[in-house]
Amino acid sequence: MGKNDLFLIDVEGILRNKMSKYYKYVPKSFIRYLKRIVHQEELNEFLLNGGKGKEGVDFLEACLEFLDTSLDVQGIENLPSGGLYTFVSNHPLGGQDGVALGYILGKRYDGKVKYLVNDLLMNLSGLAPLCIPINKTGNQSRDFPKMIKAGFESDNQLIMFPAGLCSRKIDGIIQDLPWKKTFIVKSVETKRDVIPIFFEGRNSNFFYNLSKACKVLGIKFNIAMLYLADEMFKNRHKTFTVKIGKPIPWQTFDKSKSANQWAAYVRDIVYKL
Repeated sequence: MGKNDLFLIDVEGILRNKMSKYYKYVPKSFIRYLKRIVHQEELNEFLLNGGKGKEGVDFLEACLEFLDTSLDVQGIENLPSGGLYTFVSNHPLGGQDGVALGYILGKRYDGKVKYLVNDLLMNLSGLAPLCIPINKTGNQSRDFPKMIKAGFESDNQLIMFPAGLCSRKIDGIIQDLPWKKTFIVKSVETKRDVIPIFFEGRNSNFFYNLSKACKVLGIKFNIAMLYLADEMFKNRHKTFTVKIGKPIPWQTFDKSKSANQWAAYVRDIVYKL
């Protein structure tokens, strides 16, 4: 894809490329179903019109307008005016939450924010300037530590969802999976205070039941991820509450706990906001 090419969602093209030998056996009805659940037509309409030519925070603002998303931001006074920070949040939705946090923090810090995200999102030209692409299993896996290091040593505010995946229903409660320790280790190394954020929201019962079924059946492919666009559309026209906590000094994360224990500690703080 050339630098100026507009990325559009093409379910048939993806299937044709990824499973060329078997593509002719894929039922047309299944392809139509996939197009519907990923909302190919609606999202391409947005990319061709509402989001075209926009980048960074302007693109995020266009996304929020397209989704008719309103935000009730609490604790905005806890956002410092100087210095570099690591912003960590729970990840209940997998769509609006990422867009909203980038917009809130991007507006506050003059667009100097970066997400540590799945490298697939780099295909969205409007989002790409805000992304440090992460691909732990593909060709970039060897460069993963270097990319993380470069992100933390940059002059950007960093936004992270330490769970890696959006929330699941665990023990009957919608919550993140255990948080990974990377944000603790790198925040200490680069002397970045950590700012906890709680995003209030949930996906549908169908999404949580599907995730649970896949786990029970031992299916390793993240099938639930295919439904995130559908969940995003189900969450249109809503107001979400975002609670920003007080900065946690990086010196807090001393040797009295392991990095994993400190990650769990910050996760607890987020859920108490």
